[in-house]
Amino acid sequence: QVQLKESGGGSVQAGGSLRLSCEASGDTFTELCMGWFRQAPGKERETVTAFSAGGGYIYYGEAVKGRFTVSQDNGKNTVYLQRTNLKPEDTAMYYCAAEASCSTWSQSDYGYWGQGTQVPVSS
Repeated sequence: QVQLKESGGGSVQAGGSLRLSCEASGDTFTELCMGWFRQAPGKERETVTAFSAGGGYIYYGEAVKGRFTVSQDNGKNTVYLQRTNLKPEDTAMYYCAAEASCSTWSQSDYGYWGQGTQVPVSS
């Protein structure tokens, strides 16, 4: 069992930056595969980033590549999503997800999800 808690959401203006946090508990953090996903109003949920908390694999979605960066603090069992040069189309509910192992690194691999944090970006 893994519990995830996101934080750091809130309104931001286009061009600005904001960092989201996701604290994981209940399993060995560095053995998890983790990811950030987002769902904009009226759209399907998409992958922002998928990565191995132990290192060795990281993927960024094309829409965020070069603007978003994931990092982690193993001592705090926390992953961060630093988002820069935000655009109105980045407005979405952002979810942190985890799983013990991933094969395809797609959303269907992840069995543990946070409650989500809303991030509106105004123009």
